[in-house]
Amino acid sequence: MESLANLEAFIRSAELGSFSAAGRRLALTPAAVSRNVATLERNLGIRLFQRSTRKLTLTEAGERFLSEIRDHVGALQTAITEVSLEGGEPAGVLKVSMSPHFGTNYILPLLPDFMARYPRIRPEWTFENRQVDLIAEGYDAAIGGGLELSSGTVSRVLAPAHIVAVASPAYMRGRALPPDPAGLAALEGIQLRSSNTGRIRQWIMRNAAGDEMPAALTEKIVMNDPAAVARAASLGLGVAMIAMPDGVMYFERGELIRLLPEWYADIGTISIYYASRTLLPAKTRVFVDFITEHFRRNGLAKRFAGSLGASNFRKQS
Repeated sequence: MESLANLEAFIRSAELGSFSAAGRRLALTPAAVSRNVATLERNLGIRLFQRSTRKLTLTEAGERFLSEIRDHVGALQTAITEVSLEGGEPAGVLKVSMSPHFGTNYILPLLPDFMARYPRIRPEWTFENRQVDLIAEGYDAAIGGGLELSSGTVSRVLAPAHIVAVASPAYMRGRALPPDPAGLAALEGIQLRSSNTGRIRQWIMRNAAGDEMPAALTEKIVMNDPAAVARAASLGLGVAMIAMPDGVMYFERGELIRLLPEWYADIGTISIYYASRTLLPAKTRVFVDFITEHFRRNGLAKRFAGSLGASNFRKQS
């Protein structure tokens, strides 16, 4: 019988288009992946890939073989995972990507409880403001918003991703509250420049009635980090558009207020992303379940919903 390691090396190489990418996903060297695939080809007596210096391409026989075995290998891997969950502790390096501010404030505080529950898992977490290629870069999971679901990845929604208009009480003292998003133009704006595109972010706000209107911020100050924008607003430097998770702590301390409680910009969801369930290691499965359950139990989806107006700023016990 062909070894599972050889079959998995073949499947990952076919999905990712290179032995190097497959190696990162499987925690093997490219040479080890190449040897496993070569052994599989030798045992089967067929060539599965056309190799070049630039990429791997499946042969016709390789395409047929992939379609025949992919689901079966996935089912076998799932069975092994379930047995390991019942008969032993989840273990191994858990590589996760998340944004610095959101990760530090909402995910990192969960680490002591998680490690106490799963002591054989070793977290390797990266805090960065960029979209990662989950499979190609070898991440077990990523937490954030707006990540593209490439082939072989799935997501579980944690909370809405809503943007709201804020300023400090000190900045608004003596100033009139804007009646709608267009009224923001009368105030000094703190704008966010996207690190990915280099452009100033533009927001379309909406209300419960379904009306939509652009947020008319000026450009008194421009920054490229969402957490810095929120902090600058709390210092009384002007008006900003920030994500609800970045604002909640400031709202609870009274350092920021929402200027348009009935208006918000909807940019999708905050989700946890991970590889296809059929090949999900035990360490990843328990992490996804742990994070999802924490968000559900603590009502974070409601706290992060800008559509609920000002009522969800109040400090919750």
